[in-house]
Amino acid sequence: MSTLHRNPRSDAIEEVTGTKDDAFASASSDQRLLDLGYKPEFRREMSLFGVLGISFCAIGILTGMSSAFQTGLFSGGPLGLFWGWNICSVFMLFIALSLAEICSSYPTLGGLYFWVCKMKPNLPILGFCTGWIYSIAMVFTGTSGNLSVALYIASMAEVGRGRSLTRVEIAAIAWAVNIFSGTINTIGTKAIGRMSTFNVWWTLGGTFVLVITLLVKAPVKNSANFVFTDYQNYTGWGSRGFVVLLGFLQAIYTLEGCETAAQVAEEARRAEFLAPLAVVGSIAGSWFIGLAYMLALLFSVQSIASVQATTYAIPIAQLFYDAVGPRLTIMCLVVVTFAQVTASITAFAASSRLFYALARDNAFPAKEKFMALNRFQAPYWGVWMSVFAGCIISCAYIGSEIAFNAMLSSAAVSVMLSYLQPIIIRVYWPDSLPEPGPFTLGRWSWPINLASFLFSTFICILFVLPTAYPVNVLNMNYAVVAVGGVLVIVAVNWVTWGCYTFIGPVQTCDSEKS
Repeated sequence: MSTLHRNPRSDAIEEVTGTKDDAFASASSDQRLLDLGYKPEFRREMSLFGVLGISFCAIGILTGMSSAFQTGLFSGGPLGLFWGWNICSVFMLFIALSLAEICSSYPTLGGLYFWVCKMKPNLPILGFCTGWIYSIAMVFTGTSGNLSVALYIASMAEVGRGRSLTRVEIAAIAWAVNIFSGTINTIGTKAIGRMSTFNVWWTLGGTFVLVITLLVKAPVKNSANFVFTDYQNYTGWGSRGFVVLLGFLQAIYTLEGCETAAQVAEEARRAEFLAPLAVVGSIAGSWFIGLAYMLALLFSVQSIASVQATTYAIPIAQLFYDAVGPRLTIMCLVVVTFAQVTASITAFAASSRLFYALARDNAFPAKEKFMALNRFQAPYWGVWMSVFAGCIISCAYIGSEIAFNAMLSSAAVSVMLSYLQPIIIRVYWPDSLPEPGPFTLGRWSWPINLASFLFSTFICILFVLPTAYPVNVLNMNYAVVAVGGVLVIVAVNWVTWGCYTFIGPVQTCDSEKS
């Protein structure tokens, strides 16, 4: 038997070659950024896996599905959950393809906002509104995620110690998680990139563990007929179709976030290729991973009525408890909680970089402060603005438990409104992308954009409708109030100063000289 020995000189050559390839990829991406009029400010330290991990973190299959599972379970039951997940996944993939094509042409951290500005430069109000709505949506998403962490911790306390936390205590935990998210984001690109890469493996491994645990330990396994056809209605509405549609919130809230890869495009090598690939790949992977997790939950749920009547802070804890017992319930909640923390950190990473992009183009006040980077290359003013806003929003939970569902709906609608802006432009002005990037849809571009536009519009209307009947103060869908408040804030800012200071993206360099 012969023994193979590695050649140290060969290793050195491979290392140098890899370094040269990375340097060339970074230089190419920097040149593209210079061509768009921006001076590179961030170090390009993220690989494909890191960028993919950012989107995967933001989507948060384990977290989104666990946090919003009860929405679909009570609005349509297993039938609505299974078919709603697959229908929504198809259309969310269309949206991802639409956004990825634009991202390939404009790989900047402004993301949706910058794309709208470039494709419709004669209407700066569209770019301004998109940037503000999306930045607020990211704060909503991060805040709802951090509140979810608090609810998981409260549920663990109740399962393990038999102690129910008050709403004030839960809000305090949410504050602590907000501050923790801000601290991690302040450390900078490397920490977030490594964390998001780790989260990919955590989500894959965690999903596998949860699926096996549920299917093995559940005392009663439901039939395929129950999983694919059982209908449940705890909403009070009489229309079967409308009730099932209300359950779409679970799928949409879970699958939103693929565009987050664009928010770190200026920190990735070969961004014009890797960012759009991450946008599409994160949705495709999440579709199938989420389907496996959902089927495990549906096959192992012991009593939907028990989940509906639970006293636990978050209903999924009751499903775990009934299926696997108290000890394994704690384990399941720990797996989901850790994934939720990383997802929330990612949301604040996206919002802080969007604040940076808006400030860079005079679309956000205190330009110098929000463009400042610390020694870790983090836009710390944007980070802590997100934390502060998150803490304020979390206080709504003290007044009412239904504030949590309002946050889920508000986050979902606000993100969808942000998706609509660039997609509308691509539908009505197909020639608005004169220089397609390496990722292009070709002749399928317009049909996919049209499907994305119709679905996004439908979802924005659906998610502000009442979710229970008869409607009263306790069950009203306050998302319409929250989203209306967001639109008012954006409109006031545009009228009072935005229309005077913002004319579109501001070049920070002369591309020819650079």
